[in-house]
Amino acid sequence: MTEDIITMIEGRVGRIRLNRPKAIHALTKDMCSAMIATLIEWSDDPAVEAVMIDHAEGRGFCAGGDVRMLAESGSTDGADARAFFHEEYRLNHLLFTYEKPIIAFMDGITMGGGVGISQPAKYRVATENTRFAMPETAIGLFPDVGGGWYLSRLPGRVGQFLALTGARMDGAECKYLGLASHYCPSEKLEDVKAQIAARPDRIEGILGTAGASVPEARVADNLLTINRHFASDRLEDILASLEADESEWAQTELATLRTKSPQACKVSLRQLALGAVMTDFADEMRMEYGIAAHVVVRPDFIEGVRAVLIDKDNAPKWNPDTPEGVTDEMIDTIFAPMPEGEEWTPLAA
Repeated sequence: MTEDIITMIEGRVGRIRLNRPKAIHALTKDMCSAMIATLIEWSDDPAVEAVMIDHAEGRGFCAGGDVRMLAESGSTDGADARAFFHEEYRLNHLLFTYEKPIIAFMDGITMGGGVGISQPAKYRVATENTRFAMPETAIGLFPDVGGGWYLSRLPGRVGQFLALTGARMDGAECKYLGLASHYCPSEKLEDVKAQIAARPDRIEGILGTAGASVPEARVADNLLTINRHFASDRLEDILASLEADESEWAQTELATLRTKSPQACKVSLRQLALGAVMTDFADEMRMEYGIAAHVVVRPDFIEGVRAVLIDKDNAPKWNPDTPEGVTDEMIDTIFAPMPEGEEWTPLAA
């Protein structure tokens, strides 16, 4: 086990608490392994009727994964990165298929890997502190951990907008879009958790009673605009649409997209297009593992991590540096199946 995960049985529920506050609870392979072991143990334990996932302290639920390690691995043979993705995606799939109800408290920063452990939950609780995002295109990655499944199922083209721009959604916007099932003021969370621990058969009612009136979702005013500009699965079409619109909103989003990895944006668009028609979450995870294994050793990911997280000059030199330079053949290579024996596999039933 690892001290970065705290597990306990409280009342009639199992509690998993992320405990790596200095890294905003970013996931490591050991943390994923610990959560898997705990969930498997609790799956057959009649004393555990539901599972709650939250963070122990600090300002965020979970800021993602151990990206620096991934980049260091990607600059060599990528083996450690593949091992991390394989374990993390097994955790994502286990949460998605878990038979007991899971309640995830998205109080604070919920990004990347934090999305992967909250979105599979039946109950996803947002607060006024929630900051939800999939910002991976800024570092040459893509919205993994099931992003191709969750984002592609959002209303209209919001998923494509979130995947490409990395836009942050607050708690009200998460509730509006369905990324959160409930909205609750953070001051009520401890009482809510205590009530659920005592009466896990009343989760729905407890969350419903504690929920406040949800503030207006700002994204609602932009839905039609998002649907129009992000209608295409071709990055070039999206950029052209924004370029033709002189409004402040369009020009702001255009400027944002110009900072992202063209390769990562094209990968994300194809990922969501394929994820939208999948019927088995395991297929999504298998596809994303193949993409991740290929992308993590490519120049854009290593350069993106350097520019954003290491040197922090926020001036990545993408290769290719234009959408036109990213060919269909290049994307085909990234989406190529893994060699036999190296594919992602879910946990044995």
